Amino acid sequence: MIETVLSQILGGNVQRQMAEHGTLIFAYHSVSKAPIGSKDPFLHVSPTRFEHDLQKLRSVGFHSTTLDQVAACAPTNSVVITFDDGRRDVWQNALEPLARHGFKAMQFLVAGLLGKENKWDTAHGDAAVPLMDVSEVRDWLAAGHAIGSHTMTHVNLAEVPLTEAREQIFASKKRLEDTFGVAVNHFAYPHGKMTPAVRELVREAGYTTACGTLHGPSSSSTNLFALNRLTPLSAPELVAKAAHRAQRKVSHHFNASLSPLRRLWSFGASTTPAPASPARA
Repeated sequence: MIETVLSQILGGNVQRQMAEHGTLIFAYHSVSKAPIGSKDPFLHVSPTRFEHDLQKLRSVGFHSTTLDQVAACAPTNSVVITFDDGRRDVWQNALEPLARHGFKAMQFLVAGLLGKENKWDTAHGDAAVPLMDVSEVRDWLAAGHAIGSHTMTHVNLAEVPLTEAREQIFASKKRLEDTFGVAVNHFAYPHGKMTPAVRELVREAGYTTACGTLHGPSSSSTNLFALNRLTPLSAPELVAKAAHRAQRKVSHHFNASLSPLRRLWSFGASTTPAPASPARA
């Protein structure tokens, strides 16, 4: 029965076998239909689908645990529900099913963008998604859920200078703790990107765990500052997601390769002299 359930929520035999060797940390983003124009519709699960996931997990005896417990060696048959970005649709659509099925969750917040939108996506032409504001985060905490940091502005920590990475990691922790009066002990790397130096900064800042996006369970042997997570998609959905992302990368590289030609064409057009006016008689 457990294999049947995990086959519906995860991807297949390999993932189901991995689930027997550690805690399952699920990585969600949005609990809503993908908005028109979304460049990554696989970040969205419908409210009905989310309820179905929780119901199935509960029906075979999985129980809710926390990242604090993962750090201290979580019990078997336990799952952690996490959300990245602090999207408002999670506040709107996830609180009731979480309560109904007895699960607690972790929300990784972009501390400098509370009440705003996913600017890291819209800057690249993606659809705007509103983020939870301070009042909504307080509702989340009052319901018994937890918050963690997802940096100040959702930067790729593997690409920015270490001085900027330090500021993103340290300042977001302080901002959230000062705003909400709770300890912020857990971190998630935007885009799942990290380096050994970045992991050391997270440890130095005083976090106790940090989540990446490497697919798999997290066991006692997993680095606490590079915890694995599972995308809650079926096997066909995981294949479709991989194909979708590959297509996006090909499109990005193709457009990038055309940029010099476009600039050359623009330069040539701007320097080509206009046709001479006909001489007057």
